[in-house]
Amino acid sequence: MALKKVDVLLVGAGVMSATLASLLSQLDPSLRIMMVERLSRVAQESTHSLNNAGTGHAGYCELNYTPQQADGSVAIERALEINAAFEMSLQFWSYLVGQGVLPTPEKFINPICHQSFVWGEENVAFLRKRYAAMRKHHLFEEMEYSEDHAVLRKWMPLVMRRRSAKQPVAATRVKHGTDVDFGFMTRKLVQSLKKHPAFDLQLSHTIVGLKQHADGRWHVRMQDNLTDKVCTVDAGFVFLGAGGGALPLLQKSGIPEARGYGGFPVSGQWLICKNPDVVKLHCSKVYGKAAVGAPPMSVPHLDARIIDGELALLFGPFASITTKFLKQGSALDLFTSLKTGNLKPMLAVARDNPDLARYLIGEAFQTHKERVATLRNFYTEAKEEDWVLASAGQRVQIIKGTDKGGGKLEFGTEIVTARDGSLAALLGASPGASTSVQAMIEVIERCFKPRMKSADWKRKMKEMVPSYGVVLDEDVALLRELRHQTLMTLRLA
Repeated sequence: MALKKVDVLLVGAGVMSATLASLLSQLDPSLRIMMVERLSRVAQESTHSLNNAGTGHAGYCELNYTPQQADGSVAIERALEINAAFEMSLQFWSYLVGQGVLPTPEKFINPICHQSFVWGEENVAFLRKRYAAMRKHHLFEEMEYSEDHAVLRKWMPLVMRRRSAKQPVAATRVKHGTDVDFGFMTRKLVQSLKKHPAFDLQLSHTIVGLKQHADGRWHVRMQDNLTDKVCTVDAGFVFLGAGGGALPLLQKSGIPEARGYGGFPVSGQWLICKNPDVVKLHCSKVYGKAAVGAPPMSVPHLDARIIDGELALLFGPFASITTKFLKQGSALDLFTSLKTGNLKPMLAVARDNPDLARYLIGEAFQTHKERVATLRNFYTEAKEEDWVLASAGQRVQIIKGTDKGGGKLEFGTEIVTARDGSLAALLGASPGASTSVQAMIEVIERCFKPRMKSADWKRKMKEMVPSYGVVLDEDVALLRELRHQTLMTLRLA
């Protein structure tokens, strides 16, 4: 059984691992980095074009990031946080374009207007409050708002087509929103990494065990899916960025910090338009309000996407029941993840979220006619024959224990790290890929503390991400300067 020694072992060949590898290789090109993927190609699970929302999540249009409070006010803190994080992604991608690591921007990122749209007096009142709260902040100072049908017909002609003039409607828009092909971007990042002699990509390999030794290093056993041969990798640092597959691997690690974590899997489906005459009429991302009990990944949106250079039109996603943690996973994933430490929190979440259970059951048994009927809330003239159903991505929402011994279902992302910084795992879903740069910088700060304190690493990080170390939602001048630079570099303005 061969033993290979590396500085960094990345499990999963998605956008998170590719981003972390790219950051580390820029900070120290001598680092020996291995990336392991159980599938035969890079970016085939959560990072694949049809498996993620494709929206550069910046908090502009996603109403679930700005919940209405009991007193009627709208909380915008989460949207501010996500917007600042996305700005960091734009900065790093701009740097990589300048370095020739990423290709011309239109290959992976394009400007597409981000819009929120609601109907009904109550929802219009909510969006009006949301706009008033967000527009005051410099991160959202370019947001526009209207309740005028004539204006909205110009903003979103397909959505407003043949809509009753008596229906109360409202919308916001930000023109410099983005559509991102994270699958293409990830493949390009990995292609660039493969040019470095210190980087090793192992496809079609499955992690079957990992154990930390007395010297603090990890011995990770991986099996070749084609030959069944098992080899061991000796790694100084391990990152578990395998999407839904990260939780089982975190449990295998045995670190105390993993105790109590569980996962709630949710699958999704898209309606995809195959009529080019309809597709060409909608060139924006229009997000609405989620149904009661729906998970955040199910916020309905009529979504113009550029996939492999071609414009596509998607609606959804429609959630469904699943026990798989990965799209190409096992139906036993949920059951094998049940452990003594997380059983009580998971049962508590199942007990305390009946609305979510009813919602998922209802979604799973919808007919094509019923799904198209939902679509008609956004596009009144939608025809059943113009739309086909396709599988979207698999998400595993985080379940955590509470101080009172119960459980809590969370809908964001969370980084779990070993006390000694030798292992980190990324759990959760939205906003995911859009905030990958900030998330991976956080991994580096936690797990490479001594080196991150060095002048060289700090200087290089500032070169790659100029807002590093600055709170963008508090620095008006820097935000405006950097946003102008990234919009120009990435050809988004």
